[in-house]
Amino acid sequence: MACGISELVIDARDPTRLASFWCEVLGFVELEQVDGSIEIGPPGTGFGGLQPTIVFEPSSSPKTAKLRMHFDVNPTDRDQDAELARLLAAGARTVNIGQHGDEGWHALTGTQPPRRRKSAS
Repeated sequence: MACGISELVIDARDPTRLASFWCEVLGFVELEQVDGSIEIGPPGTGFGGLQPTIVFEPSSSPKTAKLRMHFDVNPTDRDQDAELARLLAAGARTVNIGQHGDEGWHALTGTQPPRRRKSAS
């Protein structure tokens, strides 16, 4: 018997923000929160189901290079244009990674961190 992927563990500066975003994108729910880590997964299934859960681990280390992993997602209940609009409304942003414009996919980056307001002096 082969192994199955049970969890994807991702270091994050803001686990709460990322967990919220990915719950919205994937239709997941928060399963557990321990010491700042947040695990999300399919509702009603949770850990041990056919889909892996995702754990966002708090990390203060700065990102210094391109991530070595990314998620490819496909809409399950609407067309691509409607799903793109939904993801952009949830906080995703389009990003140019060298595409030519005739691809059948879109490159997106995660949610924008909250902007800090400058204090009045």
